[in-house]
Amino acid sequence: MSNAVPNKSSLVIVYHRQPYEEVVENGQTVFRPNRSPNGIVPTLKSFFRRTAPGAGAWVAWKLARPGESFERAVHIDDVNGGYTVSRLGLTAEEVESFYHVTSKEALWPVLHSFPSLFHYDNADWDTFRAVNRKFAEAAAAQAEDDAVIWVHDYNLWLVPAYLRQLKPRARIAFFHHTPFPAADVFNILPWRREILDSLLACDLVGFHIPRYARNFAELARALAGAEIAETRPVDPAFAAPGQALSEPDMPTLLRQGGRRIRLDSAPVGTDAALIGSVVERPASRAQQQEIREGLSGRRMIMAVGRTDYTKGMIEALQGFERLLERRPALIGEVKLVATSVRAAAQMKVYEDTQRDIEALAGRINGRFSKLDWTPVVLFSNSIPFETLLSYYNVADICLTTPLRDGLNLVAKEFVAAKRGSPGSLILSEFAGCAVELPQAVLTNPYSKRNLDRALDEALDMPAAEAAARMQAMEKAVHDCDIACWADHIFGEFEAIGFESRSAAVAA
Repeated sequence: MSNAVPNKSSLVIVYHRQPYEEVVENGQTVFRPNRSPNGIVPTLKSFFRRTAPGAGAWVAWKLARPGESFERAVHIDDVNGGYTVSRLGLTAEEVESFYHVTSKEALWPVLHSFPSLFHYDNADWDTFRAVNRKFAEAAAAQAEDDAVIWVHDYNLWLVPAYLRQLKPRARIAFFHHTPFPAADVFNILPWRREILDSLLACDLVGFHIPRYARNFAELARALAGAEIAETRPVDPAFAAPGQALSEPDMPTLLRQGGRRIRLDSAPVGTDAALIGSVVERPASRAQQQEIREGLSGRRMIMAVGRTDYTKGMIEALQGFERLLERRPALIGEVKLVATSVRAAAQMKVYEDTQRDIEALAGRINGRFSKLDWTPVVLFSNSIPFETLLSYYNVADICLTTPLRDGLNLVAKEFVAAKRGSPGSLILSEFAGCAVELPQAVLTNPYSKRNLDRALDEALDMPAAEAAARMQAMEKAVHDCDIACWADHIFGEFEAIGFESRSAAVAA
């Protein structure tokens, strides 16, 4: 790391998190790579490998503590070729208002189609605007006039409008990592037109799956009079009929106010090759054997997520409890290993969810435990990446039941970690990745009977059928891995005028 900041950048990524872990060692600030080499932050950093050397920049916030000074822009040299990080200082009050209250209490429930949990009175839209303006100014300061500026996720919805004012020639792209709801749900937001107008200032708006792109296009048509100018059939790999989130075609171009806005859907992949290499390491193999020995021949179900009412962990635990009630022969023969990672901030809605999860796990253990067997093991802190992959490799079933999810990488990581070994994936049809993995045992987590059916089906599935399904899902996860996603996104960037490193070097 150095404090020398290079010239302006041709690709600027705007994301709320810093692209490293910042720690203090012996009184010195040290930037470490993310503990997990998989996930969205390492993936986004890899995009800088395709820019000319030093031509990438990242904009994120950093908590500005009273009396503390820090370098506003630093240069990072790592495997991605070097890039600038512009660190936007936000006070604790700004973070609380912008992120924990307005983003999480007002916007998050609407995005996930939980309008009953929408809280308007607490929202501070003026602070939300001001913080988004700061992000836009920081990005504009790093960007060449015709740069691609790639903004990520709903908490930065207003950044494109400010960028269009500050950098009128820039190519502005936006990617939603969350679901995008239907217009009748989105319109609950009092700021709906301001948000939509900002997104329509983009050159490219991307989503994980076609359904979310269609929802956005229909909102733009109804609320802003945008014209849906082009539509294309959905790739057959993502268009299995009859699913909750399937779409036969999707809008790809909007026209509004003399501008053209490209729409794209591209589900983020996982680093399947990396996951495969990790589970084959001797240390991982030894850990897997230790897990198997600890099970003593019992079957294991995994349920992994962070503490959030949208993630369906309560529904998963309740389904497991009903399984033991319904099939008493399984008492002592199957174990549920669940991770529900606590939110970093003390937010009441998440605290209530965590308390309910812990109480439910305690109740199940109190009802069914034996001297040599505890039905539920609950982790409230994150498990190291390598350890989690070992659990996935050993697990018989992965129970992934979000009530609504933009994508859900847990399902893909489980499939990649199995490496062709036996196992079943139970997957909510309301997770975005369900359109990619129709061979999973799909379930509607809102229905107790449907979830019960899915658990029974996965537990009783013939080995040959389970192997065939897993092989098909493994192929899908490898075919649409993180490299495939990056290639696709760069194709979209080139369509709006970006020159990759290879083109720049050739010139």
